[in-house]
Amino acid sequence: MKILAITNQKGGVGKTTTCVNLAASLANLGKRVLLIDLDPQGNASTGSGVDKAHLKSSIYHVLIGAKSLKDVVVSSERGGFDIAPSNRELAGAEVELVNELARENRLKVAIAKLAGTYDMVLLDCPPALNLVTVNALTAANAVMIPMQCEYYALEGLSDLVNTIKKVRAHLNPTLEIEGLLRTLFDSRNMLSQQVSAQLISHFGEKVYKTVIPRNIRLAEAPSYGLPVLNYDKSSKGAVAYLELAREIITKEITGKEKKHG
Repeated sequence: MKILAITNQKGGVGKTTTCVNLAASLANLGKRVLLIDLDPQGNASTGSGVDKAHLKSSIYHVLIGAKSLKDVVVSSERGGFDIAPSNRELAGAEVELVNELARENRLKVAIAKLAGTYDMVLLDCPPALNLVTVNALTAANAVMIPMQCEYYALEGLSDLVNTIKKVRAHLNPTLEIEGLLRTLFDSRNMLSQQVSAQLISHFGEKVYKTVIPRNIRLAEAPSYGLPVLNYDKSSKGAVAYLELAREIITKEITGKEKKHG
C-alpha cells in the first residue's frame, strides 16, 4: 500500500486540487484509493462531494483515538474513491495531542489497520508544518510537493525539505520525496519557465514530467462537489491529472522492478 503525503506549507499551490483530482484519476485507472483530509478547512471533503457540516465523525476522532479509520471513511460516489473527511474540529487536535505519548504515530497506526484494503492512500496536509503534518509525514512512505513556479516558491521549499529530513532522522527513516509537481502553470509566463528550469536543474528526476496547467475547469469543479474528471473530462486539467496518475503508477512499477531486479 503506497501512502503519499501531498504537502507544502505554502497555501494556494493546488494541494487540495491535486489530492481530489489525483484520487479520482487513480480510481479511474482501476486503483483502490483512500483520500485522508488532514486540513481543518475540509476543502478536500467538500470537493469530493461530502457535506462536512453534518459529519458525525471525522479524521479528528481518529487522531484523538476515539474512532478507528474504518469507522469514519465514507465513499465519494462521484469520484470513485473513499475519503476520511475533515472539518473545523481538526484544529483542536493539535492542543489535545500535545501531552499524549507517541502522538506523531497516531495516523500511521490507524492506516496500518487498513493494510490490504487500498492500493493508494493520499494525505491532504494542512498548509502548515504542525503536528498534523508531522503525523502525515510519519505515516507516509513518499512525499509529493505541489508548487507554483514563482519567485517565493523556492524559498519555502528549503524549509519543507529540512522538515522532511528531520522526520526521516527521528520518526520515519524510509520517507522519500517522490516528486515535485508544477501546478497552476502558465507556459506564456517567462518567470514560470525560469523557475521550472531551476527546479529541474536542482531536483532532476524528482520533478514530475506532468505539468498541471492553470485551468478554469479545475477552479470550478469543487463548487459542484466534483473532481474535474466528472465535471469536464476533456478539460486540460482533467487530462493533466490523468496523465499524472499514469506517471505515478508507472514510477511505482519501475521502482518495484528495480528493487526486485
